[in-house]
Amino acid sequence: MTCSCKRARPEPQPDAALPIASESASSVASAPPSAPPPAPAAPSRREAPDRIPALDGIDQAVSSAIERGELPGAVVVVVHRDKTVFRKAYGLRAEVPGHEPMTADTLFDLASLTKPVATAASIHLLAERGKLKLTDPVAKYWPEFADKGKQGITVEHLLLHVSGLPASTPLAYNTSDPALLVAPVAALNITDPPGRKLRYSDAGYIALAEVVRRVSGERLDAFFRASFVEPLGMKDTWFNPGRELAVRTAPTERRGDLMLRGQVHDYLASRMGGVAGNAGLFSTADDLARFCRMILAHGELDGRRVLSPDSVREMTRPRAVPGGMRSLGWDVDTGYSGNRGRLFPLGGVGHTGFTGTSIWIDPSSETAVIILASRLHPNGKGDAKRVRAEVATIVGAAVHGPQPGAATLPGIDVLEKNGFQELKGRRVGLVTNPTGVDKKGVPTIDVLKAVPDLTMVALFSPEHGLRGEADAPVADRVDSRTGLPVYSLYGPRKKPAPSQLAGIDTLVYDVQDVGVRFFTYATTLGHLLETAAENKLRIVVLDRPDPSGGTQVEGPLSDAGSESFTCFHSIPIRYGMTPGELATLLNVERKIGAELQVVRLEGWRRGDRFEDTGLKWVRPSPNLPSPAAARLYPGIALIEATNVSVGRGTDHPFEYVGAPWVDGWKLAALLEEAKLPGVHFVPAQFVPQASLYGGHACLGVRIVVVDPETVQPVSVGVEIARQLVRMYPTDWNRELLGGLLANAATVRGIESGEPTASIVAQWQPGLEQFRQVRARHLLY
Repeated sequence: MTCSCKRARPEPQPDAALPIASESASSVASAPPSAPPPAPAAPSRREAPDRIPALDGIDQAVSSAIERGELPGAVVVVVHRDKTVFRKAYGLRAEVPGHEPMTADTLFDLASLTKPVATAASIHLLAERGKLKLTDPVAKYWPEFADKGKQGITVEHLLLHVSGLPASTPLAYNTSDPALLVAPVAALNITDPPGRKLRYSDAGYIALAEVVRRVSGERLDAFFRASFVEPLGMKDTWFNPGRELAVRTAPTERRGDLMLRGQVHDYLASRMGGVAGNAGLFSTADDLARFCRMILAHGELDGRRVLSPDSVREMTRPRAVPGGMRSLGWDVDTGYSGNRGRLFPLGGVGHTGFTGTSIWIDPSSETAVIILASRLHPNGKGDAKRVRAEVATIVGAAVHGPQPGAATLPGIDVLEKNGFQELKGRRVGLVTNPTGVDKKGVPTIDVLKAVPDLTMVALFSPEHGLRGEADAPVADRVDSRTGLPVYSLYGPRKKPAPSQLAGIDTLVYDVQDVGVRFFTYATTLGHLLETAAENKLRIVVLDRPDPSGGTQVEGPLSDAGSESFTCFHSIPIRYGMTPGELATLLNVERKIGAELQVVRLEGWRRGDRFEDTGLKWVRPSPNLPSPAAARLYPGIALIEATNVSVGRGTDHPFEYVGAPWVDGWKLAALLEEAKLPGVHFVPAQFVPQASLYGGHACLGVRIVVVDPETVQPVSVGVEIARQLVRMYPTDWNRELLGGLLANAATVRGIESGEPTASIVAQWQPGLEQFRQVRARHLLY
């Protein structure tokens, strides 16, 4: 079919058949791993909207790529929370011999997407069925492969592209026998010892397809169709799609006198009759969306399970390789990861195909981005790198950034909306820091100073100071902007002195907390309640969200007698309350008796994480630059007072744990054995620029959160502590380990090597009692 479509100014092509979103290891000797601690009941996840307006920016990104001549057209599908939220076709399917408009049901030569989707998935399914082990030598299943020093190459080495095999391979001529065809692969020399170097290898995945054939008794195409394609309802996914589907297939480029259409572009796959482990699969964006939904649902789609959750975890968990991170089948963080864009966090997986195809899967937001293009058409000179990155960045911003329409109003905005009625005629002492801003970013200091019916008398600053930049005790001073005195509550004095309260009848508290017992803002709030009661002052708390959603409580209650500036009251480490709710609990349960008023949030639902609120993250302290750091802080900060670095002085504080003397590979392997929910551990090297080991290379692990809903950071901290005791009983100086835990039984459990699950179980009676008390004070 021909049309008058021009390459410049391409228009999106909706497909009438379906709605369009915008319009319509190394092994480590160890004791048997303990059972993982039970995952808490996850809050009900917010259903994906039918349409996400921020995704409309994809139109411009793809249209610009077409205008630049980088590709003739494309199909983009975005999956979010098990729903297709964006589906659109752009430009042309074919330019020669005549123009054909792109449709969303176009089949594409997936090229190297064959590797993770067909080959790696098939290998993992065979491992799940007990037919092979990923750590076994390839030669166990293909004896001839041991030739020329390859006897040490394992299935894992091939999946990770660290086998030492060359990038490509010759194939046998004048035969259609599969075993004879791949015989030259078995005869290859290795260029590096296994595990030594990351070299992307088509030869390695051709070898994996041969393992599938030998172990299952079926060629890769037959095994993959029966095991994945048919159960998942991937109706347009084929090796060698045939003539009937060729008319709906995007052509690639000319080979001799033939424009390839429905015939595989990859030379090796073509030599193998269109079926190879490295390339050969054809599919549509819709079918790949079904595959991605299965991965995001831990191996199940529409009630049909094709892989176990453990297999999906094994296939997608990050692994350190020379030069970055990969998983057993997918890319994670290497030079090939441009299709992740700039805003998807570490922890997702993806892959690209030479023809212009790509997938990125982000478990943390339950999102997948599928971009299918035939960049080689018609002359082999296109380039999909830029558009992949731009589209992924747009999607990452849409699902991880402040959500358009998010209606959460912090207390200061509600106060302003109500005309400051609660403070009219009052003489105010304001307790705040940089987190005290309204939704427009105006500091609460400036908002209240401009109100004519109230008088600002003094400012009080918690830990880190009025500007939030200090990591040491802060002195009193005068605020240069307002001329008001600023009294520090983090120094020799932790409560306002009576002289500092002169002329004040109301204390106003506006500070973003992180929902952690030992984060000192909670203690400062308790002291202010006492100050208000002792001096017959009113105290008004301008409420703010609990960044983790306010649904989960975790960790031990503090022991009686352990009260300190990091432990004001016996509550769990994660108490799952907003500052206003905590103030209510403390005021009642400690019988403080302050005249307390909470200006409640509007539009915040229990279970909304900070990313769901539409509010801008402002660092509550210098070392909490993001919600991601705050998410891990409750557990990783437990070991901060010991002689390991927790990543302070890096771009990712509380996402690293290590020291110059730590074996990161072994520590990561032991932590992975624990199978803690929502998190993975990969070996890492990092150099803190400040704090402990500043300027020195540290070895250890990076903690990668893949599911913020289920991760239990306190359990993560306990498990890391257990393994450090086990690995370094004398080198790890843990004299101060109990300081923030404030629970002797937990410290004893860590020291004795008690399984984390058992330690967590000991917390449960106290947590249940706390939940009952907490329930009386919840405002949302």
